[in-house]
Amino acid sequence: MRFVCRFAPSPNGRLHLGHAFSAMVNSDAARRMDGRFLLRMEDIDTARCRPEYEAGILEDLAWLSIVPSGPPRRQSEHFAEYAAALARLEREGLVYPAFESRSEIARAVIEKEAALGHALERDPDGALITPLARNRLSDRERARRRAEGEAFVLRLDMAAAVEAAGPGLFWNEAQGVPEGPLRAVPADPGRWGDVILARKDVPTSYHLSVVVDDALQGITHVIRGQDIYPATAVHVLLQRLLGLPTPVYHHHRLILDVDGRKLSKSQGSHSIAALRTAGASPAEIRAMVDLPPQPTPST
Repeated sequence: MRFVCRFAPSPNGRLHLGHAFSAMVNSDAARRMDGRFLLRMEDIDTARCRPEYEAGILEDLAWLSIVPSGPPRRQSEHFAEYAAALARLEREGLVYPAFESRSEIARAVIEKEAALGHALERDPDGALITPLARNRLSDRERARRRAEGEAFVLRLDMAAAVEAAGPGLFWNEAQGVPEGPLRAVPADPGRWGDVILARKDVPTSYHLSVVVDDALQGITHVIRGQDIYPATAVHVLLQRLLGLPTPVYHHHRLILDVDGRKLSKSQGSHSIAALRTAGASPAEIRAMVDLPPQPTPST
């Protein structure tokens, strides 16, 4: 099987050092393995993602001598494919419309924590997990409110999904380098609660679109930051439910600022464009993130 990896930025700002590091790790691995390196624009947030940011990403990658093996896939052009995957989950009774706002969920959490006398568990990202169960409303009532046009999100019924998936959920994590030895990691998606898979006006979410895209693009190795490691459990679950292959995963180290925090797009001084303007060379960018010179393809 040929090695295929991808870099999947959101075009809602310019690339920073952390993005560049991830792109270079992917591109380097594809060079070493004589494989394919694909580019995906995760632009489902059409309000924040802009063509000029995509153009900036392409400019930065070209300057770094990172050449994808074809044109980028834009998620905004594939909503129908995500909707089809979501419809399959709905037909199997694994997805339900939920109408509670963030403030209503926060209030329900406070009330339950007061009743229990201790804090409720958050998801791996530290966000609130809704304590409002699916069965608090009948499916008929949910369907009625949805048909009447109320704002809603579509949540995965995590308990039902885990039961439907069956035992033995895991993924293979490549150690050291993306093509390194594999370690089986048990997946525990239940820690995320009833995750959101879509919204009324957007028929997908990060969790849903990423697994659909990886399958359709034939990705064999998902190479991404350590911050996404916990979410892999949800992705493995969705792959099992949708009958999609599970790639090998490699979660690389993060590039942190001087305070030990992950870089963000608001830190303009770390953008590749700003560093280039200040006179940095591509080789110096690689040195900044402790990468060796670009590898040559294997023979």
